[in-house]
Amino acid sequence: MPRTRCSFDAVAVPKVMGIETEYGIALRGGDPNPIAASSILINAYVNHLQRKVGWDFEDESPGRDARGFARDGSSPPEVETHLVNAVLTNGARYYVDHAHPEYSSPECRDALSIVKWDRAGERILQKSMELAEAILPGDQHIAIYKNNSDGKGNSYGCHENYLMDRSVPFATIVNRVMPFFVTRQIYTGSGKVGSEVPGVDGVAFQITQRADFFEEEVGLETTLKRPIVNTRDEPHADTQLYRRLHVICGDANMAEVATFLKVGSTAFVLAMIEDDIWGDRDLSLAAPVPAMRQVSNDITLRRSLELETGATMTALAIQWEYLGLARKWAEEHGFDAVGGERVGEQVLDRWEQVLAALETDPMSLNKQLDWVAKYQLIDAYRERNGMDWSNARLRAMDLHYHDLRPAKSLFARMSMEKLVTAEEVEEAVSEPPRDTRAYFRGRCLQRWGSSIAAANWDSIVFDLGTDPLRRIGMMEPLKGTAEIVDRLLESCATPAELLERLGS
Repeated sequence: MPRTRCSFDAVAVPKVMGIETEYGIALRGGDPNPIAASSILINAYVNHLQRKVGWDFEDESPGRDARGFARDGSSPPEVETHLVNAVLTNGARYYVDHAHPEYSSPECRDALSIVKWDRAGERILQKSMELAEAILPGDQHIAIYKNNSDGKGNSYGCHENYLMDRSVPFATIVNRVMPFFVTRQIYTGSGKVGSEVPGVDGVAFQITQRADFFEEEVGLETTLKRPIVNTRDEPHADTQLYRRLHVICGDANMAEVATFLKVGSTAFVLAMIEDDIWGDRDLSLAAPVPAMRQVSNDITLRRSLELETGATMTALAIQWEYLGLARKWAEEHGFDAVGGERVGEQVLDRWEQVLAALETDPMSLNKQLDWVAKYQLIDAYRERNGMDWSNARLRAMDLHYHDLRPAKSLFARMSMEKLVTAEEVEEAVSEPPRDTRAYFRGRCLQRWGSSIAAANWDSIVFDLGTDPLRRIGMMEPLKGTAEIVDRLLESCATPAELLERLGS
């Protein structure tokens, strides 16, 4: 059912979620235009699949603002319909977004699934590089980085998406989630040498790559004047029931534990907001935008943030408050909204373990969190070689931590904790999640790709060779699951039969 409830009378909707990752790209020895390089990369992969299904832009509305208005001078993301844009059999979207290749994961039901299909995106980018290398001249090579900054003042995003109840006022969401987004950096950050804020000196190493680039508290933009809370109101679902919270303030993570905790903890917080368990707690920050950089620049985690009440708390203390509320919410409402008890308990336990370690010995998390692993690696090299933090070699190491080329990647040489197996990731490259509508999308592409004209998150357009085209709507994210549609799909030999059955 689209609005699953448990015996504890929870009202939070299931936190169907996804991650959109824009990858850094460089074409060595060829045209430096990143759009051209991204097109070469993605076309190499899509042509190899021999079943290209394009994206359906019919329902795209990136300029719709959750506040009901757009501030003067705001600029919503442009929809670039002329660039390569494909739907994959695992239910994901793979396309050129401005100057980057972007992989948008299929809809997932829990944090562990997000880890699996996010990792599948890395494999798809790696395979794309291999296929592109085969068609490029011998002196040209494509390099892909799962990071958020080119080191020259340009940032690109790793955006999260969460299904939410439309009835919750957006102002309430902003108020409750702002302190969480500012402080969750302490475990979601991927680490960064130096700062890219003009005029800011003295930052040797910081926790996140993205904090330098946020200038507003709330807004619609994603590339300029970036807000901590984004207002894009494009649910890709029934607009009367749902909204999609589009989260742009997180880093792209290489570490699986960091990804797991990033989306898992956020799912809990959003469910807590919907069920309104806050009581009289007020964690509102006096100045959220400066606090973003303050948290990122403090690897000791001891600097206090000023609250609107006049009190002060560290980022770590604020996170402990959110964790305490999450445990209270789970006791009262169960785990259904966050993907079930098994994964929900894992998120809470991991959240607590990480916060406890950050409190006592942050460096003990060098196999779990990106920023800790990167800091230890680079700092040890710096000390061995007597370097200052401003040395260009250290910035190069920072970049190569995120390199997806196995032979070049510093991350690949580290023994980071794994939550999913290589076999599970490889399967997720071509297979969709079984417990969201991504399953129906992916299975239709696998069986009848040649008869599909286009697809998007909430519909599939079939072309049976006769006018008109036939659109199948998928406005409920938890319909189209294996449990619901497997018998139907197995009983249909052709797409025409499927459409006839659905029509009846």
